[in-house]
Amino acid sequence: MPKTRPPWETKRELHVKNEDTTDPKYGSTPQQRPPEQYIRYGVINLDKTAGPTSHEVAAWTKKILKLQNIGHGGTLDPKVTGVLPITLEDATKVVQALLYSGKEYICVMKLHGDVQESRVRKVLSEFEDEIYQRPPLRSSVKRQIRTRRIYYNEFIEMEGRNVLFRVGCEGGTYIRKLCYDIGEILGVGGHMQELRRSRSGPFSEENEGFVTLHDVAYWFGEWQENKDPQALHRIIQPMETALELIPKIVVRDSAVDALCHGANLTAPGVLSVESGVAKDSIVAVLTLKGEAVALAKAAMNTFEILSAKRGTVATLERVLMDRGTYPKTWKTDSANKHDRQPKKN
Repeated sequence: MPKTRPPWETKRELHVKNEDTTDPKYGSTPQQRPPEQYIRYGVINLDKTAGPTSHEVAAWTKKILKLQNIGHGGTLDPKVTGVLPITLEDATKVVQALLYSGKEYICVMKLHGDVQESRVRKVLSEFEDEIYQRPPLRSSVKRQIRTRRIYYNEFIEMEGRNVLFRVGCEGGTYIRKLCYDIGEILGVGGHMQELRRSRSGPFSEENEGFVTLHDVAYWFGEWQENKDPQALHRIIQPMETALELIPKIVVRDSAVDALCHGANLTAPGVLSVESGVAKDSIVAVLTLKGEAVALAKAAMNTFEILSAKRGTVATLERVLMDRGTYPKTWKTDSANKHDRQPKKN
């Protein structure tokens, strides 16, 4: 059976359904937002150091940037280092998207006995695809058996009883428990000695915008002093970055405000859709300028959306854009009025 491809290796093709233009008077491309909005809808790809908790790191970032709301994409234990996406203000709404985008870790596993390298390689490969896990005692979720998907479990090197390996996995996989289980299968026992997260969805330690907390403090101070937007761009990325790995639907300008008021997305509002949309999967709804409008659950797959003339193609899960960013047209557009009527409270 072939391995499951990790989300960051999935290639999607954009299929155009209808052609339209976007009015430059409304909205803006994510990179060209005014500084205050750029922060408000921003994400930081932060390199967490060993010692503080993820919540402490988020709190310090919040204090440095003088914000009201902040969030993070995936808790790391105090001793664990690496990629910790920090969502700022209204961008906290996109954290949900990171749950579907997978993780990658570099781990040092300490075996409790001597094992041949060939045996270690073989057992690592056996922990690929779907596995069963019970969360460890020190976890924030209910301790019941659940399945998680391991995309790859790559042996890197071994020195004595220390095994260095790279694992790509579904969100919610406990690497500490994975090490314990591998040790049990090897017959000698084992534990997680050291761990670094090298990827969280689209955010990687190889990205140009991978920064430390010291970088955040320095460049934000530079922006406060000189008001140069490039200082912000060095440490903050648009929240749309967090949506890179989930399939997207692009809508026309006239559909945007109805969506911001809670209306479901219907076929007349769709301009293009990416391949790989499955029914009941989470999709990102974007404008022609690339702005995130909402997260939604697909009611049709890609090819059904492309052929649909009427009906709901996606039901809204979370609105990401402010009402009034685009003009309200759904009340006056008699041709598609019944397709753009917002939900009643």
